[in-house]
Amino acid sequence: MSKKFSKLGVNAPLQKSLAELEITTPTEIQIKSIPVLLESNKDFVGLAKTGTGKTAAFGLPLIQLIDTENNNIQAVIVVPTRELGQQIYSNLSAFGKYVPEVSIASVCGGTPIKPQIERLTQDTHIVIATPGRLIDLLKRNAINIKEAKYLVLDEADEMVTSLKDGLDTIVAALPKEKRTILFTATMPGAIKQMVQNYLSKHVTQVSVNMETVGNTSIDHQYVVVEPIEKLDVLMHFLNSREGERGIIFCKTKAAVNKLAKNLAIHKFSSGALHGSLTQPIRDRIMGQFREGHIKILVATDLAARGLDVKEISYVVNYHLPDVYETYVHRSGRTARAGANGFSLTVLQKEEEKEIADFENELGLKFTKFKKADAASIEENNSLLWAKKIFKTKPNHTIPTEFRDKIHTVFHHLTKEELVDKILANHLGQTKNIGSVSSEDKNFTF
Repeated sequence: MSKKFSKLGVNAPLQKSLAELEITTPTEIQIKSIPVLLESNKDFVGLAKTGTGKTAAFGLPLIQLIDTENNNIQAVIVVPTRELGQQIYSNLSAFGKYVPEVSIASVCGGTPIKPQIERLTQDTHIVIATPGRLIDLLKRNAINIKEAKYLVLDEADEMVTSLKDGLDTIVAALPKEKRTILFTATMPGAIKQMVQNYLSKHVTQVSVNMETVGNTSIDHQYVVVEPIEKLDVLMHFLNSREGERGIIFCKTKAAVNKLAKNLAIHKFSSGALHGSLTQPIRDRIMGQFREGHIKILVATDLAARGLDVKEISYVVNYHLPDVYETYVHRSGRTARAGANGFSLTVLQKEEEKEIADFENELGLKFTKFKKADAASIEENNSLLWAKKIFKTKPNHTIPTEFRDKIHTVFHHLTKEELVDKILANHLGQTKNIGSVSSEDKNFTF
């Protein structure tokens, strides 16, 4: 068991589960948060980026503070997405392995509500919920949070819109004498207003060194491309990271679908994730990504929150985000649990000047990524073409007589001669394609 967590006040059963999870050294936000949450009754604000261990920072104290003799809901954790809710539920369940009497439930949107209502008829101490689903349950009188002692708002800056009208409803269902714990990666005006409106004047605020987290663990780079070469440059980069797991962020659902289709055509192990997909499909894609069956996730910013997957080697911003804070959440998907990460932003020439603004606003330093030259791009595209042929399944519906005629044409060639001729034919065709108009090539991509 870790004496380091013991010094923070974490009890023996929780230390035992942490040791089994190979969590031995607390992160900065955990060191600053856990003792305060265990020893004080003041409202709390924690400012820390994603990937810094926030779930354990509030989850461990909550589990320890639960009165197991009281079967009412004692803690309500509100999160922006179902994915984050499921991740927190999984983490808290693992933390509480040796405290089985603490009952935890997840009631997030995107899944049928009836099983959740049935689950809430059982003894429950901690509830994890998305705002909309929690309000729905309150309106149905299917959940009772009148005895709750703690309200946790995790990733609060991502919930500003969804909580704008609903937080009053949630707070009204809670007792006046409660403790509000808010965690956020950024502190925009809307969050400051939320703190003023819903937290007491005597609030404790802690923060980690945001600049250090961003600079030491993530290598931030950018590459400037012409629109016509954008896809080729991306595929060259992806091929250079073959076998590694990464996420590509696009600005719109249409862009996600288009890029994912292009990657699938070129036989990259990839999947698409955005808000228009049904929850079962999103769960299936996320499951495949977590288990390593899919190496590349193409996503909108929906996936920037609640996706806690270890060993994400890189993040690609295929489109520059509109909001500075969004870049923090995107790049924070890599460099999880103390690992190093890489974030590549793909820009057009007119966007390059915006890099300085991102550096100044976020306290980061970007370096320029060396773009592949034309010869390397052509070679990479030919390799992708070869892999595409290799992975093509034979067409068994072709008539035997016709297939035999084709075989007769090539039967006298050795394997090496056949490959050389096919490659020469391919390279000749690509040169002809290279001579088409920019307008036509843009349409292809």
